[in-house]
Amino acid sequence: MENKVLIETSARHVHVTEADLETLFGKGAKLTHKKDLSQPGQFACVERVDVVGPKRTLSGVSILGPTRSATQVELSLTDARSIGVSAPIRESGDVAGSAGCKLVGPCGEVELKEGVIVAKRHIHATPEDAEKLGVADKEIVSLKVVNDERSTIFGDVVVRVSPKFALAAHFDTDEANAAALSGVVYGEVIKG
Repeated sequence: MENKVLIETSARHVHVTEADLETLFGKGAKLTHKKDLSQPGQFACVERVDVVGPKRTLSGVSILGPTRSATQVELSLTDARSIGVSAPIRESGDVAGSAGCKLVGPCGEVELKEGVIVAKRHIHATPEDAEKLGVADKEIVSLKVVNDERSTIFGDVVVRVSPKFALAAHFDTDEANAAALSGVVYGEVIKG
């Protein structure tokens, strides 16, 4: 199992700054923990917002905590096209020059000039995990998924290494659906 990585489906979600949280949910608002995510310290929140594009609105999109230094919306390509925005495929946090949208909460609205991306598929790994897998931070690998319906090799998977991570790969819903992924799924790391 040393070259196997758990693949998790990352659905559309929003990360917010403290200031945007207060605009959307009111002065003094704090994120309400709903459930822990696989990455240490990360959690799904009770709070949800509407993501508004030129064509349509995605209602009730989850916010993930904790708050961040920049507000960011992560969508699948299908989501982005459906609301009428041209979201680039980027690593999380790389929002410069990306698409914009409007976020609507119960107490206010935030107009984002940029911040809408499609998250590049990636593997979170600790330094120890990376060593076992024989990969390095920012290395691009492939993940092979074998199942009965749609065995697939996903290329262009970026490895992100930090002692703060837990070993898991994150694919968006378009990618997971394309390979008929459901339940507990592992991918085999392929280099080169």
